[in-house]
Amino acid sequence: MKKTIVITGASRGIGKAIAIELAGKDTNIVINCVNNVDKLNEVKSIIEEKGSVCETFIGDMGNYSDVQKMFDMCLQRFGQVDVLINNAGISVVGLFQDMGENEWHRICNTNIDSVFNCCHFAVKDMMKRHCGKIINISSVWGLYGASCEVAYSATKGAINSFTKALAKELAPSNIQVNAIACGAIDTEMNGHLSPEELQELAEEIPCGTLGSPYGVANLAKLILNSDNYLTGQIIQYDGGWI
Repeated sequence: MKKTIVITGASRGIGKAIAIELAGKDTNIVINCVNNVDKLNEVKSIIEEKGSVCETFIGDMGNYSDVQKMFDMCLQRFGQVDVLINNAGISVVGLFQDMGENEWHRICNTNIDSVFNCCHFAVKDMMKRHCGKIINISSVWGLYGASCEVAYSATKGAINSFTKALAKELAPSNIQVNAIACGAIDTEMNGHLSPEELQELAEEIPCGTLGSPYGVANLAKLILNSDNYLTGQIIQYDGGWI
């Protein structure tokens, strides 16, 4: 029986890599982004070439009604949700004292409200069938904090705690919840860094390089293929950096 997978923030970077890695004849995939229709459709084409049935949804995962519409569409089209990958997220770099109220609410809305919204609807379906897997894409800064990324660190820390707590609650229902705490990954999120700064960053990492989005995707696939004893874990993927 085909598994139905929902992946948020899938038009680029880690979300795109995970969607492509999980594509195949045995999966139905729903991919989302907030506004980049062209890039999302490019990802859809790649997914369909690999044999998956794919649906796209343009909407803000921090908006409860948008998420409800996405899951209604998914359930009407495929009948169930087997896997949820919460990847939608943004980063804001700057001094904490320069951050305004609107910017704080925007990053909280995108990074943590989205996780609540998507889990809220996915878990309802998973509970009915007594099975399911959720992976939240987090960050090492959610574990250790980063100067000039206070809001980002706070939201990722919230995701880590959310993951551990929800995993305990859902384990009796055979639903696994884990998170991948990414280090420095070579995505557009690090686009504010110059080539020189990226090189300096790579030199700080014992592995000597930034991580690949497809490395994160491979780890996600391993987690999904594991048994139900793997739950409530925050798995660091950072090349030994921290």
